[in-house]
Amino acid sequence: MLSRVADSVYWMNRYVERAENVARFIDVNHNLTLGDGSGLDDQWAPLIYITGDQVEFEQLYGDYGRDNILRFLVFDDRNPNSILSCVAKARENARTVREVISLSMWEQLNKFYLLMRAAAAQPAEALRSPYEFCEQVKLASHTLVGVTYSTMSHGEAWHFGRLGRLIERADKTSRIVDVQYFVLLPTAQDVGTSLDVVRWSALLKSATALEMYRREHGRIVPENVANFLLLNRYFPRSVHFCLIHSQESLREISGSHRDTFRNRSEQILGRLRADLDYTRIEDVVKHGIHEFIDDLQQRLNDLGAAIRDDFFTTSRQEQSGGGMRQIQ
Repeated sequence: MLSRVADSVYWMNRYVERAENVARFIDVNHNLTLGDGSGLDDQWAPLIYITGDQVEFEQLYGDYGRDNILRFLVFDDRNPNSILSCVAKARENARTVREVISLSMWEQLNKFYLLMRAAAAQPAEALRSPYEFCEQVKLASHTLVGVTYSTMSHGEAWHFGRLGRLIERADKTSRIVDVQYFVLLPTAQDVGTSLDVVRWSALLKSATALEMYRREHGRIVPENVANFLLLNRYFPRSVHFCLIHSQESLREISGSHRDTFRNRSEQILGRLRADLDYTRIEDVVKHGIHEFIDDLQQRLNDLGAAIRDDFFTTSRQEQSGGGMRQIQ
C-alpha cells in the first residue's frame, strides 16, 4: 500500500475520533457543572489546558468564558483541534483516498461535515444546548465507524484506520479520567459524597460506560471507575481494550507473529500493552493516577511518532496528520 494512502486513512479515522472525543469532553463538563451555582466559567477553563490549546485560545479570545471556550472547541476553524476542523480534515483525507474507502463511508462523512457546517451557521443554538449537539456528533461518529466496519474490506487500509481510531480513543479516554480526578472535582470535601457519585456517574455516562460498569461493579466507586476505563480488557472505550486491538491491527499491517516485532512501532506498543496486562488499579492509585496518565499519554505520543516514521513519508505527513499538532 502507498504510504500516502495509509497516512490518509489513518488520519481520517483519528480526526473523526478526535472530533467525537472533544464532544465527549464538553459533554462531561456540561453534565458535571449542572446545578453547581455560580462560578461555572472556572469549571470550563481547564478544558483548554487539557487539549493543550491555551496559547491559541488566549491569542484569539483571552477571556475564559463558557461561550468563548465552547465556540473555540466546537466551531473555530482557526483551532486545529476544534470539532469543525477535525471533521473538515477527515473529509479532506477521505477525498484523497476515494478509491480505497466505500461509497457509503464517503456519503456518511459528507453528512457529518454538512451537519457541522449547518451547526456552525447557527452556533448560538448549539452553544445554548451543548448536550443535544454533542449527541449528534457522537451518533455521526458511531454511524461512520459502523459503516466502515460493514462496507470496507478488512485489509491493510482498514487496519490502518482502526489503528488510528483506537490510539486516539485510548489517549482521549485517559484524558477524560484525568479531568475528573484532577480538574473538575471542586474540593477534597466532595469526595465520597452524593455529589461525588453524581459526578462519577456523569463521567461514565459521557463515556457511554454507565450500563456496562453497573453490570460489572454495581455501586459507583471512583477506584473501580478508573479501573474500568483504564484497565478493562473488554469495554471498547477502555485504554487497555484499545491497545489490545491496536496491537492486532499493527501486527496485521507488519506481518509479524506473536511475541515478535518488526519495527519500532510494534516494540513501543508491545511494551505498553504488556505493562497494562500486568498492572493493577491498586498500583496505579499508589503511584498516582495523574502521574500514570501523564506517562501513558507520553508513550502514546511516542507510538504515534513511531508509526509516522515507520509507515508514512515526511512530505505527506506534513500535509495531513503531521500538520495537526497532537494534544500534549
